[in-house]
Amino acid sequence: MLKQKTLKDSFSLSGKGLHTGLDLTVTFNPAPDNHGYKIQRIDVEGQPTIDAVADNVTETTRGTVLSKNGVKVSTVEHGMAALYALGIDNCLIQVNGPEFPILDGSAQYYAQEIERVGTEEQNAVKDFYIIKSKIEFRDEKTGSSIIVLPDENFSLNVLVSYDSTIIPNQFATLEDMSKFQDEVAGSRTFVFVREIEPLLQAGLIKGGDLDNAIVIYEREMSQEDFDKLADVMGVPHMDAKQLGYINHKPLVWANECARHKLLDVIGDLALIGKPIKGRIIATRPGHTINNKFARQMRREIRKHEVQAPNYDPNEEPLMDVNRIRELLPHRYPMQLVDKVVETGSNFIVAVKNVTSNEAFFQGHFPQEPVMPGVLQIEAMAQAGGLLVLNSIEEPERWSTYFLRIDDVKFRKKVVPGDTLLFRVELITPIRHGIATMRGFAFVGETVVMEATFTAQITKNK
Repeated sequence: MLKQKTLKDSFSLSGKGLHTGLDLTVTFNPAPDNHGYKIQRIDVEGQPTIDAVADNVTETTRGTVLSKNGVKVSTVEHGMAALYALGIDNCLIQVNGPEFPILDGSAQYYAQEIERVGTEEQNAVKDFYIIKSKIEFRDEKTGSSIIVLPDENFSLNVLVSYDSTIIPNQFATLEDMSKFQDEVAGSRTFVFVREIEPLLQAGLIKGGDLDNAIVIYEREMSQEDFDKLADVMGVPHMDAKQLGYINHKPLVWANECARHKLLDVIGDLALIGKPIKGRIIATRPGHTINNKFARQMRREIRKHEVQAPNYDPNEEPLMDVNRIRELLPHRYPMQLVDKVVETGSNFIVAVKNVTSNEAFFQGHFPQEPVMPGVLQIEAMAQAGGLLVLNSIEEPERWSTYFLRIDDVKFRKKVVPGDTLLFRVELITPIRHGIATMRGFAFVGETVVMEATFTAQITKNK
């Protein structure tokens, strides 16, 4: 299983804020396992920290703004996108002002610095949320939508559409996050000339210029008004009849605007709090719908806090019944694991097919057959025994015995016809022959039982 990652070392980037125009410095630091993304305002008394999660987003007008107890940090999406796309799970971000510096309007400097300092694998397992069915969010007013479909990895398709002759329709795709730095990170934010004056009147884009944004001039205005706007922006006067892109650096890609929207989607979905495995299809995305979708995903994750492992009955098992009998002493009617379908260094996934012919159904209960809870625990423990015994030499000379069972919960009846799927994980390394494990039993996607248990591994006499 993949492990969580953090930075090997800290790095800092400095520049002006897009909306405040302030000189700002942001520092990205390593963080411990399961820390997630947190942002610390080091210029505020007490240096408060904000969890970088979608629930803390309070504004999405022209960027993503996180707030907690009246303390705000804005324009976080480009830095978040670089962390997420490059596989960083845990990071403490310190900033000396109310927003991240805009830099050149892209995520490339963040990505370059992450590559420069490198990443470090941590002990905790990377906790993916696996998309198993279609999830959709639509905004009927704007025509925007975000759909996520099952996929083996995280990938994105983004389609944008504007009432503009310059960029009427564009799309961008990212199939592999390893290509983020080459194909997406350098895409810059953009603004239409017609939007500049209202944004300035709203007290925004005080730090905007032709070096940190693509400016699109697609509706002709009078030379006088165009000159006034140029004066406000602090740029030379230009021909008001010449429509097109206005920027110092030419477009990196013909669809750079769509690529930047894809970048923003990654940055906003980084605030879900877990990496996901699924394909995102975003139509006319923006920070508002991105955040609404991220919040919906967080609700989905809370409803399915523990996900059932993927199980394909057509695949060959890693251990069949014969191999299981080589490792465990149990025989009919007490062999309660039929096959093992997945293993890792510290976990195992095993299957028990519950049939009406089980001996225990004769008395439990004749009119309403229900699998006894103690036998569910026993089956889970046998799966744990297979995890341990499969890793030692001469396993037939060893046995595992319960020492204690804790935190048992039975959530739903298990009846004939059910397929029990057990996922058992070592909580701590095995020491002095003692193994402590946490297990969940699923029928379909539903948790039916869970328990923590400790076992002793002893040599047979």
